[in-house]
Amino acid sequence: MKTLLAILLTLPLAAQQADPKPEEAKPAGEKNVSGSVEFGYRWVSEVRGSREAYRSLVDLEKGPRVFGADFTLLDPSSRLFDRIDLTSAGWGGEPHSSLHAGARKLGVYRLTADYSNLAYYNFLPSFANPGLAGGSLLNQRAFDTNRRYTNVDLDLMPGRRIIPYLGYTHDSGSGTGVTPFVADGNEYPVWNRLRDKTDHYRGGVRVEMNRFHVTLEQGATKFKDDQFVGTADRNLGNRTTTLFDQRLVLNSLRQAYGVRGDSVYSKVLLTAAPASWLDVFGQFLYSKPSSDVTYSAEARGMLAQLSAARFFSGQFDTLFAEAKQPHSSGSAGFELRPVKKVRIVESLMTDRFHNASSAVLAEQLYFGTATTAGQTIGLNSFDRLVYNYNRQELDVIVDLCSRLTLRGGHRYEWGNALVRTGALDLRGSEAGELKRQVGLAGFSMRPVQRLSLTLDYERGAGDRSYFRTSLYDYTKLRARARYQLMPSLFVGANFSVLDNTNPTAGVKYDFSSRSNTLSLQWLPQGGKRLGFLGEYSRSTLSSDLNYLDPLYRSQERSFYRDNAHVASALVDVSLPAVAGSQGKMSVGGSLFISHGSRATNYYSPVWRIQQPLVRKVQWFGEWRWYGYSEPVYLYEGFRSHLFQTGLRLSL
Repeated sequence: MKTLLAILLTLPLAAQQADPKPEEAKPAGEKNVSGSVEFGYRWVSEVRGSREAYRSLVDLEKGPRVFGADFTLLDPSSRLFDRIDLTSAGWGGEPHSSLHAGARKLGVYRLTADYSNLAYYNFLPSFANPGLAGGSLLNQRAFDTNRRYTNVDLDLMPGRRIIPYLGYTHDSGSGTGVTPFVADGNEYPVWNRLRDKTDHYRGGVRVEMNRFHVTLEQGATKFKDDQFVGTADRNLGNRTTTLFDQRLVLNSLRQAYGVRGDSVYSKVLLTAAPASWLDVFGQFLYSKPSSDVTYSAEARGMLAQLSAARFFSGQFDTLFAEAKQPHSSGSAGFELRPVKKVRIVESLMTDRFHNASSAVLAEQLYFGTATTAGQTIGLNSFDRLVYNYNRQELDVIVDLCSRLTLRGGHRYEWGNALVRTGALDLRGSEAGELKRQVGLAGFSMRPVQRLSLTLDYERGAGDRSYFRTSLYDYTKLRARARYQLMPSLFVGANFSVLDNTNPTAGVKYDFSSRSNTLSLQWLPQGGKRLGFLGEYSRSTLSSDLNYLDPLYRSQERSFYRDNAHVASALVDVSLPAVAGSQGKMSVGGSLFISHGSRATNYYSPVWRIQQPLVRKVQWFGEWRWYGYSEPVYLYEGFRSHLFQTGLRLSL
């Protein structure tokens, strides 16, 4: 944060809006300094029910807040800058805060800087918890982390034919959580500490001519990821039964890994219009990332070695590994207009990466007392991942008349992959292939002036696929309609469906999704005094797939079904004007009701008011109620009232 503030104080910062034309002058009457700030206080009632669920889904706390601020500074002399903008939101303890700042000097530079901080908390014990049936409410995957993101972009000579540019992005995260320690025959949820960071540097030049555009970019990334896992408590893990009449237990654990990686890449983008009836485009990206991994673990307890069908009291592991992954991807295509009202779009893309890795593992097993070494295991492994994906698509678009446009096309996807098999597969490696033919169709029509209809249709037939849950034999349909009943009343409807099935032996995957949405917008007199916006959706989803339980190594069925109702509505009412400014009151809310594998009820009514007090001072207030419940997992429900109020001051 200090680095960002230093940048904001010592460098001109970028504007939020696009550069005006070079001849554009300052609008008459626009102030040199303008802006506003919103600040106030939030009250949150005592959360009744699960505070962990409240923090996972809402995570708003009480206290003073700066809800938002924006400022603009204009320099009539244009010595160092023409315009500086600053916008911020969510400061003072909010789970998500952001800052955007920038400046420009027409024809000289444009600089933008963005910063955001996201507090991510996730602790819902019912998710992925094998011990739930036994009364354990310890989440298997929990997070209490912060993510910080910074991005700075500088364009030199914007609006010219040749535009050099530079950029820098920093993304980092840190915090604590819970993760499972996986051992033979059992998994143990344990505490962990997380920390990662990625720095991305880039620079290049954009060449913008009348008939073509070229971008050349060179960049690099540096990455690191560290995790420490530990426990000192007696941990029985997820297994509720004995293994060969022996109870498995983890008494202590110290595990740490560190990953370091870097990559250099080159990118080329091209668009051109060599003729009035032809446009071409293409891009190419090549990178060669590499990574190094160090890992160590020391575990004590009653542990199992299934390959030798025996138990041991402790183990100590160290591992060193490295990997390299040359990656190239590119796409090219054209739009051809052979005759009036007909467009032919052809595109081809390919994505290829090959990952080669090696690892050295040393493992010491202890039997009996902790000081009695029983077996030392050394392992050198070499692994390889090959992934090639290609896609070719041809679309024909015909404007039959001013009110009807038809679309039709074909897509062909193919590729191959080579991966290492799982622990239960003795083949060592497995080759995969992808082949899929997809038919495309659609139309856009306006039968009358106030009615518009759009439909998109896909029908895919797969021969092979990489993943069990990938699209295989599928149908995808989306239809949209919008009708203007009167100048102030609009009605919209959306319908979408996706059906996918994979009949391959050993997979037998079926997936189905439906969604129907109806929306209504009513703005009498353009919404000057009253406005209404409402939407209702009815959706259904089902998924049916067999899988192998890694703990008990048995065939299990994963079946999920969800039928949901989602609705939201908001009524805006104008209040009497004060000091030339109009006030507004809003009443509405949203709800979510679902039935199925994870039935859920969520209600959130809201009331807002904005009322000018005097010139350039506005009071605002908001009340909201959060009600969340799960009929099957009652302990995850919560209820809470939220009220916030404050002032908006304008310059």
